[in-house]
Amino acid sequence: MRNMETCDLRDEEKSFERAITMAFQPIVDLSCQTTFAHEALVRGQDGASASDVLSGVELDHRLAFDQLCRTTALEWAGRLKPPALLSINFMPNAIYDAYHGLMATVATAKRVGMPLARIIFEVNEQEAVADFERLVSALRAYRAQGILTAIDDFGAAYSGLNLLADFQPDLLKLDLALIKGISLDRARRAIIRHTVRMCEELNIQVIAEGVETADDSLTLRDLGIHLQQGYLFGKPELEALPLPRFEG
Repeated sequence: MRNMETCDLRDEEKSFERAITMAFQPIVDLSCQTTFAHEALVRGQDGASASDVLSGVELDHRLAFDQLCRTTALEWAGRLKPPALLSINFMPNAIYDAYHGLMATVATAKRVGMPLARIIFEVNEQEAVADFERLVSALRAYRAQGILTAIDDFGAAYSGLNLLADFQPDLLKLDLALIKGISLDRARRAIIRHTVRMCEELNIQVIAEGVETADDSLTLRDLGIHLQQGYLFGKPELEALPLPRFEG
């Protein structure tokens, strides 16, 4: 049964291949002013955004599309040779078993020469998780292979404490809605401060995404967040690894 499903997936993946490519955005470590990782972001060949591309993918084809995004990101990493980690998004409901996704990822990573220990899988919870146990099983399978894991968009949509209670990832990315304007917002600072303390107890590194101003960046550093991502440091670049900008 698995062989038939795998063949079907490959056929579906081929139908998307000419439609997508990848852009890359740096995640910086301000404690040493270096690039911590590059996040791979799906784009249309015409430059269409990830949301525009995804809106054209039918629900029945999400699994094949998600798998193609992973392999495409790894193939571009093989060409560009990122000096830091590579972060790849995946949709929680585009998993039918941990085995297929993991084996396809491992095979592609080996083929392009990308060490598994330099890969981060970000689970994006912008939709309700249909099978919570399956998602946790997949995350544990990735970790067992040495792949790093992250919860993306924490604090937005369906991303929250329920997943964190059952699985503690290596990284947690704070949603940009919590970050924007934090230098002027006492409530957001309080929320972030306690989230950072919680993550310290759970041995989870925190990344702030959507950082656009120097004041917000400095406030986040004062709160203990040195891993940051956003237009302040660099916009996504199509099929290239942008060098980050550092203030001062």
